[in-house]
Formats: sequence, C-alpha cells, structure tokens
Amino acid sequence: MSYQLLYTEKSIKQLKKLDRSTQKLITNYMKNLGLLEEPRAKGKALSANWRGFWRYRIGDYRAICEIDDGRIVIVVIDVGHRKDIYK
Repeated sequence: MSYQLLYTEKSIKQLKKLDRSTQKLITNYMKNLGLLEEPRAKGKALSANWRGFWRYRIGDYRAICEIDDGRIVIVVIDVGHRKDIYK
C-alpha cells in the first residue's frame, strides 16, 4: 500500500524558494516516503504546538507532514531549513 502525497500551498511556495537540487532532494525523499508501508518509521512525532504532525529530516531541511491512514494520504504542511521551520 502506498500513500498519496499532497502538498499545501504553503509547502509549494516554500519549495519554490529553494534551489533546484534541494527541491529535487526533498521531492524524491517524499516520493520514496509515500511508497513505504509505514511512513512514521522514518520520521519523528512532534509535540506542543505541532502535536499530531510528523517531522522528516532531509539533510539540513525539514518537512512537516500530517499522515491520514484512513485516506492513505501524507499531507506536506511545510518545508524549510531546520533553523526556520519551527518559527
């Protein structure tokens, strides 16, 4: 079972701000994540204001996602450099 990937407008906007090689790195990582049976195994659950979301480390960048097992969907909420992503 593979997960469908959906990107929010915010995450698309943030991806477009990055250089091409970083964009490709992040999109390829997310595509591979969608193919996994259990995408949570590669990520880390977030807490406090981000409770219910998952973080994925992609080099110096982070992707914050929401996973919906009922619809088999991974929603990419935000993408950015690790120093800026949680602000």
